Amino acid sequence: MSQFRAASGGRIDRATSLRFTFDGRAYTGARGDTLASALLANGVHLVGRSFKYHRPRGIVGAGSDEPNALVALSRDAARVTPNMRATMIELYEGLRAESQNRFPSLAFDLGAVNDLLAPLLPAGFYYKTFKWPASWWKRVYEPLIRAAAGLGRAPTLPDPDRYTARWAHADVLVAGAGPAGIAAALVAAEAGARVFLVDEQSEFGGSLLAEDAATIEGKPARDWLADSLATLAANPRVTLLPRATAFGYFAHNMIGVSERVTDHLADPPPHLPRERLWQVRARRVVLATGALERPLVFPNNDRPGIMLADAARIYLSRYGVVPGKRIVVATACDSAYRAALDLRAAGVTIAAIADLRESPDRALLEQARARDIPVRMQTAVAGTGGGRRVTWARLAPLGGGEAERVACDALLMSGGWTPAVHLFSQSRGALRYDLDAQAYLPHKAAEQELSAGACRGVFGLAEALESGARAGEAAAAAIAATGRAAGRGFAVTGGEHGGGGWLGLAPNGQAGKAFVDFQNDVTAKDIRLAVREGMRSIEHIKRYTTTGMATDQGKTSNMNALGIASAALEATIPEIGHTTFRMPYTPVTFGALAGIARGDLFEPVRRTPIHAWAAERGAVFEDVGQWKRARYFPREREGMREAVARECRAVRQAVGVFDASTLGKIEVVGADAAEFLNRLYVNSWSKLGVGRCRYGILCREDGFVRDDGVVGRLAPDRFHVTTTTGGAAGVLAMMEDYAQTEWPGLDVWLTSTTEQWAVIAVQGPRARDVIAPLVEGLDVSRAAFPHMAVAECVFAGVPARLFRVSFTGELGFEVNVPAGFGRAVWEAIVASGQPHGITPYGTEAMHVLRAEKGYIIVGQDTDGTATPDDAGLGWAVAKAKPDFVGKRSLARAAMRGPDRKQFVGLLTEDPAVVLEEGAQLVADAAAAASVPMALLGHVTSSYFSPILGRSIALAMVKGGRGRIGTRLYVPMPTGTVPVTLCSPIFHDEKGARLDD
Repeated sequence: MSQFRAASGGRIDRATSLRFTFDGRAYTGARGDTLASALLANGVHLVGRSFKYHRPRGIVGAGSDEPNALVALSRDAARVTPNMRATMIELYEGLRAESQNRFPSLAFDLGAVNDLLAPLLPAGFYYKTFKWPASWWKRVYEPLIRAAAGLGRAPTLPDPDRYTARWAHADVLVAGAGPAGIAAALVAAEAGARVFLVDEQSEFGGSLLAEDAATIEGKPARDWLADSLATLAANPRVTLLPRATAFGYFAHNMIGVSERVTDHLADPPPHLPRERLWQVRARRVVLATGALERPLVFPNNDRPGIMLADAARIYLSRYGVVPGKRIVVATACDSAYRAALDLRAAGVTIAAIADLRESPDRALLEQARARDIPVRMQTAVAGTGGGRRVTWARLAPLGGGEAERVACDALLMSGGWTPAVHLFSQSRGALRYDLDAQAYLPHKAAEQELSAGACRGVFGLAEALESGARAGEAAAAAIAATGRAAGRGFAVTGGEHGGGGWLGLAPNGQAGKAFVDFQNDVTAKDIRLAVREGMRSIEHIKRYTTTGMATDQGKTSNMNALGIASAALEATIPEIGHTTFRMPYTPVTFGALAGIARGDLFEPVRRTPIHAWAAERGAVFEDVGQWKRARYFPREREGMREAVARECRAVRQAVGVFDASTLGKIEVVGADAAEFLNRLYVNSWSKLGVGRCRYGILCREDGFVRDDGVVGRLAPDRFHVTTTTGGAAGVLAMMEDYAQTEWPGLDVWLTSTTEQWAVIAVQGPRARDVIAPLVEGLDVSRAAFPHMAVAECVFAGVPARLFRVSFTGELGFEVNVPAGFGRAVWEAIVASGQPHGITPYGTEAMHVLRAEKGYIIVGQDTDGTATPDDAGLGWAVAKAKPDFVGKRSLARAAMRGPDRKQFVGLLTEDPAVVLEEGAQLVADAAAAASVPMALLGHVTSSYFSPILGRSIALAMVKGGRGRIGTRLYVPMPTGTVPVTLCSPIFHDEKGARLDD
């Protein structure tokens, strides 16, 4: 047995030995150990190197607040996880861990030279150093910074593990399973509430797991804990989630919980996910997240072997591990005395207790002296010594006098306790600073939440249980639970939590590096320097020094930083405030957040009913949003340009068939359907006749074009609305938002029918000849079924909606049939069109054809800053309508300025030159060669038109319509290209072919 394993005690299974390696060296631990406790049991304190100075670092804490002991775990080449906290890693057989941020080894790290260069690397040196010479940034500075960034190395192979997600509802969610959390869960469950109890540890109990002396309801604390957990587990309305971190508090009581399902297993079952992301919506939330012990800030307080006092007590009580054989305790808090007394009872020599205060708890003081523990009042640690582990501490009286060097192999420190208010603050709750607690406490809740126990400044065991019980009772009462919860109390003996504390730099701590943020190597001197250099906001001080920006997110450093900054600013802590508590509470893996959305499931692939037909004929597909769309249909040795040219000519000269099923389709139904569309779209809909269509434009509230599409009126109370392919979900969401929140009195309901209808566009001079034989019950002649008509009919034996519309400028029909009949109807159209030379065409030809007609594509020819008039669609805006979404914004003078970018066409002098989409336009050739250049606009679409035999382009240009006929210039990689502005309509400007 290791010399640092206590002879008895702890919750580990001493009979089961587990083998593991750290930096390639073999060790053994016991079942129930964490990696941190197993390393300490083997006498290993040096576990890493700090980020900036590469100083030796050891284990500081025992939980998720650990700032130093970050390791990389590797099960195999593909399963490598960096930056894991050794304190939260459950030991399993064969575990392999590696230290980080060192080269060539942990014991001998060349990066430690940075410690010698510390005077050249003060806080903010990045901002002062990497400015000159400017030419060095790309060649020297940036590569060096990128090489030095980070601690662990990111894995390079795809993650083979599986992650899942679950959604749940609860009456009461309790975050934290310490005494307050368990009491709250018990009381709420007794009242009949559905309860979720979540805790980040592998075992529920919190501080009770290390409680040996207290009794609750006449039972030893650990027995009471076991009985309480058994009661909760037997209740079918209670869900217990250990190894689950409540990492985020979102709006309306949504709690994000990351559950580690198999990380603790040596051979995880393949059917289980590695992690599970819970999204729990709770009617009431009880926060029982406890408190975090603060380090003391004194010179060289970062050596391996220096740790938090309560962490040492936890290692002894839960894992049967002592951190050293001869220990010095430095404290400003009574709770450290309990750690010293427990370690002394385990046979450890306590060389001294150095207390910054004048009068600690008298009973604890007498107990310490009764066990021959030297106690030195008003004494500070003025320095420490040792290389890879602390070997001595210099203790100095505060009132003057000679300092004494005391030999030790571990030093325990306690600067008091900081309530863990992270989740409360994330919920937008307001905090207040409590002078007695020397910490921020919950003040005004913003959600349906109650805080209990140490996280609200209630530290004693009896008080914590009472606080939790009252929170559980209040939560149950608020949801009108029917059971009995009132009056539940807990009789407690022992378990007192010591008071006191210290913020900021300890006295006699002026010489040497006194670290505030261990991982980022931020010292008290750095914080004072930031104040001297003009930082007044605590957020600025944080960023200038990187205090609180390590992986522990300031859990061990923020309050001490506030204490030092307030002294330097000569202001109180409430006056300077606190930094923002951002989620996640502890790091969450990308795998947990992504869940199953990886690889092919990253974004669902949507295929139209005609997809298989196109694939069988060699179509080349492109991704348009989530859809796979046929881009072109090459024949034999055709490239894209040849295939597109052939397809365009077929549509213009004969007939083409196009799969338009991806268009968004929304059914707007109800007595007020027309009024609803009137209020949304810029067009007028009240007088649109049944059986007619209209091109509609939808704006945002700021007056800029959001979407467009053809809207057909099928009945007085029914409209078929089409949207762009990518805009379907957003338009439906906008419609639902306005229907439910702005105009709830309107009789209208909305249904997405995008995937219910297959849409087949038949376009070209022979289009009517192709569809006429397939239509039943409808005259599709020019006179009977004019352009922009819609009707329900039977098409190829299938119920259909037939639209007479065109996005090519040719005679066109769009056949809408139920998706299940899409391919059959497509094949019928192709068969009917064979005598007429029908040709399938793809999205690339569609783009060329629409550009020849000057039809815009929202999102390509518009960029979110174009009004209908900018896009050349001012004719569509109903001037007489009293209101529509965006109307007031369009009335602003700035929206009608002559210099606004307007939609125009471009012709290059050399007809063979195709401009790059996104290329900029300038006034003259000289401007094209100057940097910076005055930009007049940009190219939105650019193609080679096989019909016109030349290149064409569309653009948004400042005052574009007034510049038609003038020359501008387009800087291109191959040189400056002169262009002439023209009408955006290049083909059939009068639209005669539409009415053929």
